[in-house]
Amino acid sequence: MRHRIAVPILLALAQAAVAVQDCELNGQSVNPANGYTTQGKTGLMRCRDRDSGQVVREEELRGGEFVGLIRYYRDGRLEKEYNRNEQGNREGRAREFYADGRVARDETYRNGNLVGTGRSWHANGALKRIGVRGDDGRELAFAEFNERGQLKDFLCGERPLLGKDADDTAFCGHGSRQPVTRDLYSDKGILRGRVTHVLGERVASEQLWDNGKPQEQQEVGKGVWVDRSFSREGVKLRETRWVAIDGGRAKQLEQEYHDGGSLVRERRWAGEELASEKTFFLNGQLKTDLRYSKRDGRSICEVSEFHDNGKPLRQGLFLARRDSLDKPIGSQKTFDSAGRLRTEREYDASGRLTRERELDEAGRVIRDDAVFEDGSRKAFVVPSH
Repeated sequence: MRHRIAVPILLALAQAAVAVQDCELNGQSVNPANGYTTQGKTGLMRCRDRDSGQVVREEELRGGEFVGLIRYYRDGRLEKEYNRNEQGNREGRAREFYADGRVARDETYRNGNLVGTGRSWHANGALKRIGVRGDDGRELAFAEFNERGQLKDFLCGERPLLGKDADDTAFCGHGSRQPVTRDLYSDKGILRGRVTHVLGERVASEQLWDNGKPQEQQEVGKGVWVDRSFSREGVKLRETRWVAIDGGRAKQLEQEYHDGGSLVRERRWAGEELASEKTFFLNGQLKTDLRYSKRDGRSICEVSEFHDNGKPLRQGLFLARRDSLDKPIGSQKTFDSAGRLRTEREYDASGRLTRERELDEAGRVIRDDAVFEDGSRKAFVVPSH
C-alpha cells in the first residue's frame, strides 16, 4: 500500500521540479523569492519556463517593491494582466484573454474593489456580462447573456446605466409606467423564467422548472411582497406574504398546500406577532384553529379542534410561549364526532387541574370530580344507576 501512495507523490514532485522559472530584470538574473536580488531595483521582471523558454509572467518593480503592471502567460500567450498598488491590491484596469488573444474580461479596480463598468465575453465573442458598480463597489446594474445573446439575468438601476452594450432602458421599463416583462434563458437557450419591471423597479419574477411549469414566483407592490413555490407539476405548495413596517417588512401570511393542491396550513400575523394558525383536513374541513392574543399581560391561545366532519373535537385556552402552547387554563372541553360535549376539565391560572366532568351521549353527567394538588379526587356528583 505504501508503494502505491509513493508513486503519485514522486510524480508530483518530479513535475514540480520540472516547472522551474528563470527571472531577469534589466538584463540581470533575479530571484523574486530572494529580496536581496531585487532590492532597490526598478523595471519589468520577466520570468521564463526553463525548459520551453516561454515567458510565464512579468511583474513591475519600483524601488525594489512589486508595484505596477503584472502579466501572466499560458503557452506563450497573454492570459491576464492587471496593476498592483503599494498596498498590494489591484488598481486600475484588469483584463483576461482567451487563447486566441480575444479579451475574455475587462474590469476596473480601486484598491482591490471593483468599480465602474466591467465586461466579460464568451469564447465566440458574444457579450457575456456587463455590470456597473459605484465608487463603494456596490453593483448598481448588470445584464448577463448566453452565447446566443439571450438574457440570462439582469439587475436594473435607478436609471439606464449599461449603455449601448445592453438596452436596460427597454428591458427595465425606464421611461414607461407600463409593466415590461422579459424572458430569461439558460446557457442552452431554454426558457427558465421571466421578470417584470415598472420604471426600473422589479415588481414580479418567475422561475420555471425544466418542463416549463412555474417553480417560484415573487411579486412586489405598494409595500407588499409575495413569494410562491410550486411542484414540478405546477401545483402551488407555499405562499408567503410580507408587508412594509417601520422601514423593514414583517410577515403577514403563510400558507402551505398539499401536493394535490388543497390548503393544509395557514398562519397570520398582526404586526410582528403571530395572530392565528389553522390546519385543514385534505377534504377541506378545518382541523385546528389557534387564536393568539394578550390577556391580563399574558400571552394566551384559544384552541379549537375539529373532527373531519366539521364537528368540534376540543376547545380550550392555553398559556402561550414563543408561538407555542404551554399550559392549559380555564375550561377545556372535548366532544364526540356528533359534536356532543363528553368531557370538561377546569384548570386554575397556573395550569393545575382542579375539576373534571364526564358526560354521556344524552348530556347527563356521569362523573364530576374535584381534583386536588396531590392528585386525589372527591366526587361532586355520584352517578345514579
